[in-house]
Amino acid sequence: METERDDRMPERPSGGLDPNPLSETRGQGGFPRQSQPWPGRDHEMEPQADHGEKTYRGSGKLTGRTALITGGDSGIGRAVAIAFAREGADVAIAYYDEQDDADETIRWVREAGRRALALPGDLRDRDHCRAMVERTVTELGGLNILVNNAAFHLEKGSIEDITPEQLDRTFRTNVYAPVWAIQAALPRMKAGDVILNTGSVVGLRGSPHLIDYAATKAALHNLTVSLARGVAERGIRVNCVAPGPVWTPLIVSTRPEEKVEEFGENTVWGRAAQPAEIAPTFVFLASGDARYYTGEIFAPTGSDTTR
Repeated sequence: METERDDRMPERPSGGLDPNPLSETRGQGGFPRQSQPWPGRDHEMEPQADHGEKTYRGSGKLTGRTALITGGDSGIGRAVAIAFAREGADVAIAYYDEQDDADETIRWVREAGRRALALPGDLRDRDHCRAMVERTVTELGGLNILVNNAAFHLEKGSIEDITPEQLDRTFRTNVYAPVWAIQAALPRMKAGDVILNTGSVVGLRGSPHLIDYAATKAALHNLTVSLARGVAERGIRVNCVAPGPVWTPLIVSTRPEEKVEEFGENTVWGRAAQPAEIAPTFVFLASGDARYYTGEIFAPTGSDTTR
């Protein structure tokens, strides 16, 4: 029997992102030329990124959990912090020195009714990595979800242009720091807890202008798979999210202005992702819905194939 349509029903649920990827116009046709000193500030970007402030709706998937997110002041990290908080988690964010951006993230976490902890410092310092884990455990009462999201990259025309200082900084931030954070966190974690790493499409495909960065992300992908097997007997899951181009302060503070202008144009959608479009993947992997998933590399790249 045919059911008549009820015109009073909305076309889609109220709130949340529009499911049509073509409805996002930021970045369509390119971004305005712009540049900032590293590490960049979200509030100075044009346009500012969407972290799900007005759209993400939680449903209690992470109630009673505590998360530590590196690079949590802006970009993907802020979007994940907002989403986790709205799912019921208390959230600690680690960041370099972007205090204004960090304050904004903390404000959104607290507006969601959750406890928040700000942890400024340099992740290239092993002692700081240990201290941020200890402070999270002490001040928030535990650690159930570790998100290794902070990263550094700097474009160069050739491998011959990569200085020893840049190579050291890229590997210390993108590989050493996650390892140190994991080493500090694992003794505090129990069955059902989760480690999530932020990889990259360039770790899957390579990049001639981000050779050192691509190498670190490939290392992080492999770390995910190897560690997942190593901690499976403890009931701890390890997964990775490897996005394509995402509109974050890292882009405007490390890329030439002409490359900022065309950032993301080579995707299927003709634009870069907004952080709010990536955060739900982290929520899924952090939640009990992904209980069977470990050693996986999820790749929301906006591309037709990744590997």
